[in-house]
Amino acid sequence: MKSDWKDEACVVLDACALIAFFNNETGAEVVASVLDEIPSVDMSAINLLEIAYDAIRQSGDPHSANEILDAVSQLPIRIHWEIDYALFHHAARLKAAYRISLADACALALAKTLNAPVVTTDHHEFDALDQQGIATFVWIR
Repeated sequence: MKSDWKDEACVVLDACALIAFFNNETGAEVVASVLDEIPSVDMSAINLLEIAYDAIRQSGDPHSANEILDAVSQLPIRIHWEIDYALFHHAARLKAAYRISLADACALALAKTLNAPVVTTDHHEFDALDQQGIATFVWIR
Protein backbone atom coordinates (compact mmCIF):
# COMPACT_ATOMS: atom_id res chain seq x y z
CA MET A 1 0.00 0.00 0.00
CA LYS A 2 1.18 3.50 -0.72
CA SER A 3 2.06 4.69 2.76
CA ASP A 4 1.46 8.40 2.24
CA TRP A 5 -1.90 8.21 0.43
CA LYS A 6 -3.47 10.58 2.96
CA ASP A 7 -1.26 13.34 1.55
CA GLU A 8 -2.83 12.99 -1.89
CA ALA A 9 -5.07 15.76 -3.22
CA CYS A 10 -6.70 13.38 -5.69
CA VAL A 11 -7.16 9.63 -6.16
CA VAL A 12 -8.89 7.50 -8.79
CA LEU A 13 -11.11 4.65 -7.65
CA ASP A 14 -11.03 1.38 -9.50
CA ALA A 15 -14.30 -0.54 -9.66
CA CYS A 16 -13.10 -3.29 -7.33
CA ALA A 17 -12.35 -0.78 -4.57
CA LEU A 18 -15.87 0.65 -4.66
CA ILE A 19 -17.38 -2.84 -4.87
CA ALA A 20 -15.41 -3.76 -1.73
CA PHE A 21 -16.78 -0.64 -0.05
CA PHE A 22 -20.41 -1.37 -0.99
CA ASN A 23 -20.13 -5.03 0.01
CA ASN A 24 -18.27 -4.26 3.25
CA GLU A 25 -15.43 -6.55 2.18
CA THR A 26 -11.87 -6.47 3.49
CA GLY A 27 -10.45 -3.05 2.65
CA ALA A 28 -13.82 -1.27 2.80
CA GLU A 29 -12.54 0.78 5.74
CA VAL A 30 -9.64 2.06 3.60
CA VAL A 31 -12.07 3.18 0.90
CA ALA A 32 -14.23 4.86 3.56
CA SER A 33 -11.15 6.73 4.80
CA VAL A 34 -10.27 7.76 1.26
CA LEU A 35 -13.79 9.08 0.72
CA ASP A 36 -13.62 11.00 4.01
CA GLU A 37 -10.10 12.37 3.77
CA ILE A 38 -9.10 12.93 0.14
CA PRO A 39 -10.29 16.23 -1.36
CA SER A 40 -10.92 14.84 -4.85
CA VAL A 41 -12.00 11.25 -5.46
CA ASP A 42 -12.49 10.53 -9.15
CA MET A 43 -13.77 7.59 -11.18
CA SER A 44 -14.22 6.84 -14.85
CA ALA A 45 -17.77 6.10 -15.98
CA ILE A 46 -16.35 2.91 -17.52
CA ASN A 47 -15.38 1.72 -14.03
CA LEU A 48 -18.79 2.71 -12.71
CA LEU A 49 -20.29 0.63 -15.52
CA GLU A 50 -18.35 -2.37 -14.16
CA ILE A 51 -19.97 -1.86 -10.77
CA ALA A 52 -23.45 -1.53 -12.30
CA TYR A 53 -23.20 -4.69 -14.37
CA ASP A 54 -21.72 -6.56 -11.40
CA ALA A 55 -24.76 -5.52 -9.33
CA ILE A 56 -27.14 -6.70 -12.06
CA ARG A 57 -25.25 -9.98 -12.45
CA GLN A 58 -25.25 -10.62 -8.69
CA SER A 59 -28.91 -9.75 -8.13
CA GLY A 60 -30.46 -10.69 -11.45
CA ASP A 61 -32.37 -7.39 -11.26
CA PRO A 62 -31.71 -4.81 -14.01
CA HIS A 63 -32.85 -2.07 -11.61
CA SER A 64 -29.74 -2.75 -9.51
CA ALA A 65 -27.84 -0.41 -11.83
CA ASN A 66 -30.11 2.47 -10.78
CA GLU A 67 -29.55 1.60 -7.13
CA ILE A 68 -25.79 1.71 -7.66
CA LEU A 69 -26.02 5.07 -9.42
CA ASP A 70 -28.14 6.42 -6.57
CA ALA A 71 -25.68 5.13 -3.97
CA VAL A 72 -22.67 6.56 -5.81
CA SER A 73 -24.40 9.93 -6.21
CA GLN A 74 -24.51 10.15 -2.40
CA LEU A 75 -20.73 9.77 -2.17
CA PRO A 76 -18.07 12.45 -2.76
CA ILE A 77 -16.96 10.91 -6.05
CA ARG A 78 -16.58 12.88 -9.26
CA ILE A 79 -17.60 10.67 -12.18
CA HIS A 80 -15.88 11.38 -15.48
CA TRP A 81 -18.73 10.69 -17.89
CA GLU A 82 -16.80 11.61 -21.02
CA ILE A 83 -13.52 10.42 -22.47
CA ASP A 84 -11.57 13.31 -23.89
CA TYR A 85 -8.79 13.08 -26.45
CA ALA A 86 -5.94 12.76 -23.93
CA LEU A 87 -7.73 10.11 -21.85
CA PHE A 88 -8.64 8.19 -25.01
CA HIS A 89 -5.02 8.03 -26.14
CA HIS A 90 -3.63 7.21 -22.69
CA ALA A 91 -6.11 4.34 -22.32
CA ALA A 92 -5.41 3.01 -25.82
CA ARG A 93 -1.65 3.00 -25.22
CA LEU A 94 -1.99 1.36 -21.80
CA LYS A 95 -4.37 -1.32 -23.12
CA ALA A 96 -2.03 -2.07 -26.03
CA ALA A 97 1.10 -2.21 -23.86
CA TYR A 98 -0.14 -4.23 -20.88
CA ARG A 99 -2.40 -7.21 -20.28
CA ILE A 100 -5.15 -5.25 -18.53
CA SER A 101 -8.87 -4.88 -19.09
CA LEU A 102 -10.24 -1.91 -20.99
CA ALA A 103 -11.86 -0.58 -17.81
CA ASP A 104 -8.55 -0.84 -15.93
CA ALA A 105 -6.84 0.97 -18.81
CA CYS A 106 -9.43 3.75 -18.41
CA ALA A 107 -8.82 3.97 -14.65
CA LEU A 108 -5.06 4.14 -15.21
CA ALA A 109 -5.43 6.71 -17.97
CA LEU A 110 -7.60 8.89 -15.74
CA ALA A 111 -5.05 8.55 -12.94
CA LYS A 112 -2.22 9.52 -15.28
CA THR A 113 -4.21 12.49 -16.55
CA LEU A 114 -4.91 13.66 -12.98
CA ASN A 115 -1.44 12.67 -11.68
CA ALA A 116 -3.16 10.56 -9.03
CA PRO A 117 -2.79 7.04 -7.62
CA VAL A 118 -5.35 4.32 -8.32
CA VAL A 119 -7.19 2.90 -5.29
CA THR A 120 -7.67 -0.79 -6.01
CA THR A 121 -7.66 -4.42 -4.90
CA ASP A 122 -6.74 -5.71 -8.34
CA HIS A 123 -3.30 -7.25 -7.85
CA HIS A 124 -3.92 -9.61 -10.77
CA GLU A 125 -4.09 -6.73 -13.25
CA PHE A 126 -1.85 -4.15 -11.62
CA ASP A 127 1.01 -5.82 -9.70
CA ALA A 128 3.29 -5.91 -12.73
CA LEU A 129 2.60 -2.25 -13.50
CA ASP A 130 3.25 -1.34 -9.87
CA GLN A 131 6.57 -3.22 -9.90
CA GLN A 132 7.59 -1.47 -13.13
CA GLY A 133 6.66 1.95 -11.74
CA ILE A 134 4.12 2.53 -14.51
CA ALA A 135 1.60 3.97 -12.04
CA THR A 136 1.08 4.51 -8.34
CA PHE A 137 -1.44 2.41 -6.45
CA VAL A 138 -3.17 2.46 -3.08
CA TRP A 139 -3.79 -1.19 -2.27
CA ILE A 140 -6.77 -1.62 0.03
CA ARG A 141 -5.87 -5.26 0.68
